[in-house]
Amino acid sequence: MRQRLEYAAAWPFIKILGILPRPAARAVGIALSQIVYLFHARLRQVGMRNLAMVFPGKTEAERGRILRAEFASLGRQLAEVCHFPQYTPENVNQVVVFEGLANFEQARARGKGVLLFAGHFGGWEISSFVISLRGHWMYVLMRAMDNQYIDRLVRHYRTMHGNQAVDKDFVRAVLAAMKAGEVAGMLIDTNMTPPQGIFVNFFGIPACTGIGLARIALRTDAAVVPTFTIWDDTLKKYRLRFDPPVELVRSGDLEADVRANTQKFTSLIEDYVRKYPEQWLWVHRRWKTRPAGERSLY
Repeated sequence: MRQRLEYAAAWPFIKILGILPRPAARAVGIALSQIVYLFHARLRQVGMRNLAMVFPGKTEAERGRILRAEFASLGRQLAEVCHFPQYTPENVNQVVVFEGLANFEQARARGKGVLLFAGHFGGWEISSFVISLRGHWMYVLMRAMDNQYIDRLVRHYRTMHGNQAVDKDFVRAVLAAMKAGEVAGMLIDTNMTPPQGIFVNFFGIPACTGIGLARIALRTDAAVVPTFTIWDDTLKKYRLRFDPPVELVRSGDLEADVRANTQKFTSLIEDYVRKYPEQWLWVHRRWKTRPAGERSLY
């Protein structure tokens, strides 16, 4: 019953944002995000704690401005997700401009598969959707949401143009996709627990990070392409950027290579977060899992 009520409460906002003109929808989405910022104390506390750990040299006021901007980023992205049914190959350039697309196309042409990776940054929900809209559907790792009704709606939106949602047996599915020369995408900046995760440095703090991307890449020789969707306030659009494929570390020691490459991928995400701190998901407890014997950071 509670899930039905939550869905019933969310549905009118989804519909309204979906029918408003895009600039108005973004404004409403941002306004809603600021209401959440004001009334959701726990998220504010987590966000400010993360920012204090990562940017000790900034004042509390500066961290607060970054956190408010992150909420605005989430509200803007919510408005775009609600507009997904209206996206077409002809009008998507009103929302997204592509940068470095040749990096992706050349990686795809190798025929060994492509692993796109990013973090919860900017318009992460938008990237896989618009790539599929251009005819490059992919396997996407999607963890089920707590509310089954909202989960069903979001999965429908995410897979409208051929994307395949995978939440179980992801590694097996991606290995098969790479063998077939296909594409898979994943976000690798969420807190994990051993043995699925290992500790690598993220902003100089050990963070338990998933190792699936590194293991699959080393096993298949698929191209690993960093892909970030950055909001550009001058263009009033997102810039979907494909960076050159990552050159994998291959020393012959598999476990050492998994660690080295996982660190390499994580450092690339850190570079983007440092450049655009207001576009990363600070309200996630990224450093929740701690090395044995170390006390909680939260």
